[in-house]
Amino acid sequence: MLFFTIFSIFVTNASVQQGWENLFNGKNLDGWIQRNGNAKFDVVDGVIVGTTVAGTPNSFLCTEKNYSDFIFEVELLVEPDMNSGIQFRSLSSPEYNNGRVHGYQCEVDPSERAWSGGIYDEARRGWLYPLDLNPDARKALKMGQWNKYRIECIGNSIRTWVNDIPVAHVIDDMTSEGFIALQVHAIGNNKEKEGEQIKWRNIRIKTENLEPDFYSDIHVENLVANNLNIVEKKQGFHLLFDGQSTECWKNEKTGEFPEKGWQVKDGILSVLSSRQDSSQKGGDIITKEMFGPFEFKFDFMYTEGANSGIKYGLGNNGPGIGLEYQILDDEKHHDAKKGAVGNRTMSSLYDLIPSGKEKRFTKGPNEWNRGRIVVFPDGKVQHWLNGRKVVEYTRGDNIYKALVARSKYANYEGFGMAEKSPILLQDHNDTVHFRSLKIRNL
Repeated sequence: MLFFTIFSIFVTNASVQQGWENLFNGKNLDGWIQRNGNAKFDVVDGVIVGTTVAGTPNSFLCTEKNYSDFIFEVELLVEPDMNSGIQFRSLSSPEYNNGRVHGYQCEVDPSERAWSGGIYDEARRGWLYPLDLNPDARKALKMGQWNKYRIECIGNSIRTWVNDIPVAHVIDDMTSEGFIALQVHAIGNNKEKEGEQIKWRNIRIKTENLEPDFYSDIHVENLVANNLNIVEKKQGFHLLFDGQSTECWKNEKTGEFPEKGWQVKDGILSVLSSRQDSSQKGGDIITKEMFGPFEFKFDFMYTEGANSGIKYGLGNNGPGIGLEYQILDDEKHHDAKKGAVGNRTMSSLYDLIPSGKEKRFTKGPNEWNRGRIVVFPDGKVQHWLNGRKVVEYTRGDNIYKALVARSKYANYEGFGMAEKSPILLQDHNDTVHFRSLKIRNL
């Protein structure tokens, strides 16, 4: 026992010397305040124990202090059938949903979905980094043992690790400061799940002399408009639209950017409606650069009832004929009900493969959606919507050929098979907005 006490003092002093501050004293909940729900938070044998209670909303044990830039570490032990999370840079005020805790959350998810370490925006925007974006990290959380979580917030860069495995990387500037909180998720009125527990220990934070731990080549979800993070630059991305210049784009017929029908305003590239006056139509625009295999990330916002699309695989069947990531108001535009099994709905491979999107991951008219198209060197292609993979296929295989044969493109030889192609933003007579257009060669 004497050895253990001396060792504990040594570790504590070493942590302090390295700039770490303990947020839990191992004895009581001094420095913490409970908000929202009535789940139980107790200190047992030097560990914080959170216990589910039926009939109460999500419960949060929050630090009394707010934190801006920091590195936070904690060890946790969670039961297999329980959901939890760690709030950070989070807020609670009477003006926002009667004090509802909201803000960034690092997920604790021992379910089959296995999104532990992913980043969720509690009571605000929903999932920012689901682990579809980093499937290799889904195995990081281990059941039946203590797991080490690490959250790094430096400026607008937010990164997470579980057991030293890099899980998520988000760039966002919505909230720069807030409290940290330990969550016990609500269980509704399910009495069978009452009494489930999650335990936390070795809770510490560092707020000075912060340096990123290391560079990891995982997907970066950048929510700052028209911004390239240092990691994205290292990964090879460059902007096709920086919020001001249209230098990368041209009309295919004229070779110049259209003088009408398109506008740049407030960091947004917009195609404008020409339904009332066809003389104002600007026409499709394409990149001046040609791309083989690539990864293209983009934000888009459609107006009510609008139709547009992003095309690729152009070049061997005439202007504008190629593969299309559909942009559509599925509720208000009639084209959503045409084609086969929904293959003309938003984020589908137009007229070929329907999108497998879920409604909760889909933003409606006048809201920003995050899109992504990945064309791999081996012919595999993916469509993504708001962090979820919604379409996957392989160009040129038998399934692809069969899909083309039953589509409106059946008579186009080698449809979509061009080795290199520009990217096309479609003018379909409706107002649609674009930003954060960035691409890298694969």
